[in-house]
Amino acid sequence: MTDPQSTTRTIWIDGDAAPRACKETIFKAAARTRTPAVLVANRHHALPRLELVSMLQVPGGPDQADDAIAERCGERDLVVTDDLPLAARALEKGATVLRFRGEPITEENVREHLGMRDFLDSLRGSGVVTGGPPPYGNKETQRFAGALDRWLARGRI
Repeated sequence: MTDPQSTTRTIWIDGDAAPRACKETIFKAAARTRTPAVLVANRHHALPRLELVSMLQVPGGPDQADDAIAERCGERDLVVTDDLPLAARALEKGATVLRFRGEPITEENVREHLGMRDFLDSLRGSGVVTGGPPPYGNKETQRFAGALDRWLARGRI
C-alpha cells in the first residue's frame, strides 16, 4: 500500500484486462528503475520473479480490482487501466492514469472519455454492434512503453 505523502511511486495495474505485452513492459521497466509494480486482479496471474513486482488478488465480482486500486493509489502513483470509471477515481486521488495503448487519461479529458463510453454503451444496449478495439500489437506496445518511460523519468506523462 502506498502513502500519498510517500516518496515511493507505485505502478498499479488493472491486471485482468491488461494485454500481456503491456504487463511485460511494466515488469521490465519496474525492474530496470526499481519501481514497485502491483498487478491487481481477481484471478491468479503468473508473474516474473522480480523483487518489486507483486500481485494483489481480490475476490471475484464486479469492480473488486478497481476498488482495491482506487483505495490504495496515491498522488505519486501510476494507474494503468482502460476502465474509465477507475481512471476517474484514480485522478481524484491525484494519481497519473495511462491506458494500455499509451494514451494518458487526464482531468481535462476524462469526462469526454466517460461520455463516449456511455454513448457506446447506449448504442450496444439498443442492439447496435459497435465492435471492439483493434488488436494489440507492436505499435501499441511501443506507444505504451514510451509513455511509461516518460512517467518514470518525470513522474508525469
